[in-house]
Amino acid sequence: MPAIPIETLDDLRVEPYRDLKLRNLQRGGEFFIAEGKKVVERLLDSDYETASVFVSERHLEEWREKVPPTVPLYFAAQPVMNELVGFDFHVGVIGCGVRRPSTSLEQVLPALVFPGLVLPVQVLPAAAPRFTVVVCPNCDNPENLGAIIRISAAFGVDALLLGRGCADPFSRRVIRVSMGTAFKLPILEAADLATDLLRLKQDWHFELAATVLEEGAERLEQAARSARFGILLGNEDTGLGENWTQLCSRKLTIPMCRGTDSLNVAVTAGIMLHHFTRDAVSPASASF
Repeated sequence: MPAIPIETLDDLRVEPYRDLKLRNLQRGGEFFIAEGKKVVERLLDSDYETASVFVSERHLEEWREKVPPTVPLYFAAQPVMNELVGFDFHVGVIGCGVRRPSTSLEQVLPALVFPGLVLPVQVLPAAAPRFTVVVCPNCDNPENLGAIIRISAAFGVDALLLGRGCADPFSRRVIRVSMGTAFKLPILEAADLATDLLRLKQDWHFELAATVLEEGAERLEQAARSARFGILLGNEDTGLGENWTQLCSRKLTIPMCRGTDSLNVAVTAGIMLHHFTRDAVSPASASF
C-alpha cells in the first residue's frame, strides 16, 4: 500500500504512538512499541505481527522498500512527529507490534527436553539436551530487564522466565534496551513463578542456582553446571528473597575486590552467563 501522510495529531490511526514519553502502552493491551532503526527492522524480521510503521518525512524513502506492502507506513513532518510522540524524535522511525499471549513451559521445553520422558535423574540419557533458563522473580527496572534480555539472547539462553514483580518485557524502554532481541528470545511471564520453578525441578529435572552476596556461597570460577540449568537473578535493590533461594539447590557468588559489595544485576547476568554458557559441562553432572 502507498505511504500514508499524517497531517494532524488527532489522526486515530497513529493513536498508539501518542505521548510515548509520558506513558507506556498497557501491559494487557493489544500493542507494543519498537523504537529506532535496528529495533524496527528486527520487529519486521520477527514472527510478531507489525501493526504499522511510522517515520519522519525525511526517512520515508529509506523505509519504503523495507516495510512490506501489507503493513501501513505512516509519515509526518518532523515537528508533527515530535509533538505526537512527546519528545524530539531524532531516530526517525518507530513501529507498532501486536502483543501475543505469554508462552508456557510446555511450549518451550518439550522441543528440546525429551517430551513425555519421565525418568529419575540417575537414568536420564547422557546425551540429554543442554538447556539454559534465566529466571528473574522481581526485576522491576526496565533498563536492567532490557539488558538481561539482550545478554540472554547473546549467550544463547533458551528461555527467560519472569515473575509478576518484573517490568513489562514489551514496554518501550525494555524493548529499546534489548535492541529487539525480545522478539527472538522466548519470554515466559509466569502467573505463579514458584510453581513453575518446582515444575522445572520435578518434571524436567533442572538444577536451579541462586545468585547471592554471601561469603559462604560457591565461587563462580569454581562452579560447573548441569546440562539442564536455571539461574536466578535478584532485584537490583533487594537481591533474591529467601523464598526464592530455598527453591534452589545451589548458591553462587562473584568474588569482588576493593570493598565492592555488589554489581548491577545486568552485569551479573553477563558474567554468570559467559561462565555457564561456554561449551564445557561438568563431567560429573553431564547426565543430570
